[in-house]
Amino acid sequence: MEVAFTSSPDFNFLTYFSDKFHAPVQGDTLSIPLSLGTGYIRKINLAPDFKLLIHHYTLKEEFVIRRRPALEPYDLISIICHSHDQLVPLSTRERQILLAKNTDFAIQISSTQLDSVIRFPAHTPIYFTVIGIAASRLRSVLQVNEPNATVQAILSSEPGFLAYERLDPAIEKILRQLRDAQSDGALSLFYYQIKVQELVYLVFEKLLRRETKSNGPINKADLVKLLLIRASILADLSKPPHLPSLATFGGLSQTKMKELFRQLFGDSIYDYYQKARLEEAAFLLKHGGHSVAEVGSELGFVNLSHFSRQFEKQYGIKPKRYSVGG
Repeated sequence: MEVAFTSSPDFNFLTYFSDKFHAPVQGDTLSIPLSLGTGYIRKINLAPDFKLLIHHYTLKEEFVIRRRPALEPYDLISIICHSHDQLVPLSTRERQILLAKNTDFAIQISSTQLDSVIRFPAHTPIYFTVIGIAASRLRSVLQVNEPNATVQAILSSEPGFLAYERLDPAIEKILRQLRDAQSDGALSLFYYQIKVQELVYLVFEKLLRRETKSNGPINKADLVKLLLIRASILADLSKPPHLPSLATFGGLSQTKMKELFRQLFGDSIYDYYQKARLEEAAFLLKHGGHSVAEVGSELGFVNLSHFSRQFEKQYGIKPKRYSVGG
């Protein structure tokens, strides 16, 4: 099952999906036909230039969403938040990487000039939220006097901007509240407006902490290379990244690789690797049935005390206590 569309100011995903798959729409909610699966897609118009789209369903077939670049530039910023317990493949220019809620691909902020392909597996609960907001409204909402290079590129609606951020518990909580909210209450629109603005605040609070000195457009060829470099880093978290090898593998100079990687993901390559390694440790401690020693060893920590200190520094709790839900 596939949906392919070209981004444009008047595109309505709900109407398009309904027409393509004969799915019933009642008010702001489209119900997934039983022949396709279960769940819904909900669209809330927060303002004429500020919209929310909530996807929450389980489908019987793989679901592919292809967004083609806008034919003409227009003033829209997309913020896509994925919240999945299982991995989902994300393709860009036919290359695939894995998307999970504990990766940097959990939140994507992009312009309409970039294309993307998201593949959702069959028989898997899917939940993601899309916020579309005009750059002019976003500037008015945020009122940032001294934006850094990343935020300046977004607020200026520069063509080709793209950034990824992590989910954290505060953002996950808001996503759950948006998913579970009743859309037909007397104050439902007001509730959605408050929660979405809170979500935007938390995302941009993260982006404003970035230390990127410049933020130019990322072309498609370099984006593919950076995704491959990122996939190579994550392929074996027991070994720290070797920059010369990564640069050769990706076909970039070390300088360009480091600059673009920080721009896209907000961290140096090593800091990104270290955070990813600890995120994997947290996942294994919660879901893998492994001891603290086993997780530390599997992820290349030769000193258990060092692993414990690094874990506590990132999560504010010792790994042993974290594993038992403390």
